[in-house]
Amino acid sequence: MSTCNRPPDSDREVWAEVDGKPIYRDQVERYYRSRTSAGSESGSLEQALSFKLNILAELINNQILFAHASRARITVSDAELDTKIKELESPYSKEEFQKKLVEQGLDAASLRDELRQSLIINKLVNKEIVSRLNITDKDIADYYDRHKGTFSVPETQYHLAQISVTPFPEPQVRNTKNDDAKNPAAAERKIQALYARVRSGEDFAAVAQEYSEDPRTASGGGDMGFIPASTIESNPSLKQAVSTLRPGQISGILRSADGYHILKLVGREEAGQRQISDPQVQNSIRQMLTNEREQLLKAAYLDDLRNRAKVVNYLAQKIQAAVANPLLLK
Repeated sequence: MSTCNRPPDSDREVWAEVDGKPIYRDQVERYYRSRTSAGSESGSLEQALSFKLNILAELINNQILFAHASRARITVSDAELDTKIKELESPYSKEEFQKKLVEQGLDAASLRDELRQSLIINKLVNKEIVSRLNITDKDIADYYDRHKGTFSVPETQYHLAQISVTPFPEPQVRNTKNDDAKNPAAAERKIQALYARVRSGEDFAAVAQEYSEDPRTASGGGDMGFIPASTIESNPSLKQAVSTLRPGQISGILRSADGYHILKLVGREEAGQRQISDPQVQNSIRQMLTNEREQLLKAAYLDDLRNRAKVVNYLAQKIQAAVANPLLLK
């Protein structure tokens, strides 16, 4: 007997069931809207439905994992939830954060519910999968031998971090203090105060997270990543500042067209072949192998759980039926 026209238990349209627990159309639509930028929904109906099927599959998988975690009595405390919410709120003002929730169709209660499920699933994955992974020294050596060429650095690279202050309102400021210099005089005072703090020994990354006005790097403690020597050479003021630094040292205050900057040389990587004895090489290989094996084991683990679950995908049935009658998709 076909279940395509299963009557819903409420006014909400059911698009799938996992062991009798419904997943609603509006849940999928909300995720779809949050993952498609404005103006990008103008693709074909087929493209939109394909994306929604993928989202529904993700929600089905999450429900399967969450149900298994509940049976395993894995829980998340309110204190853990509060910490996670504060972490999400930290780069924004209260008004900005509330606006983002509204844009995603969430309120405070539904946010807590989603985060609780996500954290519980993460605990399950860590317990059942990550804890079983074991990357040996031989695994690392074998990977290095197979991919030796990828560990050759073509030119010297500088690992930099920055504290940035602009002399104008920065609408995208993302520091934890939500602090923004609004004019040149305020910017001058602010950069001098921050320079004094880091010169006195305060943690550079912490100061950057709290006060830097560059929205791309503030949340990461000002980390700019590795910058090739050729890029440094093309900027005389940057070259002059960086060339005098040793790893761990900070520059003076640099002035540019977009404001003020304080740089920190986190590290320097010379051109040439990086050897397997380098701890950074070992760590990067270990992380790469861990990620690959975690994804493989998680896929197998999820497939096993799914084989034991009763899943009905009404959207998939509806799409198949619509081959003969496209009006069913309306």
